[in-house]
Amino acid sequence: MGRPACQALPVRCANLAAPPTPIAPPLPTAKIKTQAFLASMPLFKELAAAEIDRIAAGTTELHVPRGEILFNKGDPCLGFHLVIYGQVKLAFISPQGNEKVVEIVGPGFSFGEALMFMEKPYVVMAQTLADSMLLHVSKEAVFDELDRNPKLARKMLAGLSRRLHGLIGDVESYSLHSGTQRVIGYLLRHNEGQGAGNVETVTLPTSKAIVASRLNLTPEHFSRILHDLVEAGLISVEGREVNILDATRLKGYTP
Repeated sequence: MGRPACQALPVRCANLAAPPTPIAPPLPTAKIKTQAFLASMPLFKELAAAEIDRIAAGTTELHVPRGEILFNKGDPCLGFHLVIYGQVKLAFISPQGNEKVVEIVGPGFSFGEALMFMEKPYVVMAQTLADSMLLHVSKEAVFDELDRNPKLARKMLAGLSRRLHGLIGDVESYSLHSGTQRVIGYLLRHNEGQGAGNVETVTLPTSKAIVASRLNLTPEHFSRILHDLVEAGLISVEGREVNILDATRLKGYTP
């Protein structure tokens, strides 16, 4: 007479006899990180914790790889985006497939508010230029908070006014300034606060082709201007790094 199965396989019997390990219920998704990000943004810095909580409830955290399209022209605008890290370009695409970069949005800045208020579809496309983390704040969360807090409305209006002022400056630059003046102005904006004779390295935020489009130049024209400035002894260029050798001479340069 053979031994019982439990004696032959004591380990397996012990395992079978053990009660199943209870599976812990999933933890609720925390909004703490989103709240911290929102509270650090200039737009929401003065809001109370309860107000941040309400906006966080209508906010989605997005981790987007480089080259991803966030939205296309004609897509509905359901809120606005805040950039935590990374870069996003806003651009028009012509019927022939040519691209005109309108803006390069970096960390701490937002986009999409104007169309959200107008309740119109997007008029540009948005694409990440680097691996990026964004917050998408729903328009319902914003509208509800605006009803409660007029101070937020003033801050959002100030942000939109700054963007409008920048766009007007762009139109003036395209209309009245030569390509060389546009490039010099772009480089000097990154060199503010540096004294004469100091060497300042400006790292282009993205490829030269995209910077050229932002300045309403072709890539070839942009490269020729950089070459002329190098020949004049005003800058040196290594990849995406532009060394300003003398800001005062560069500012007064005329080709």
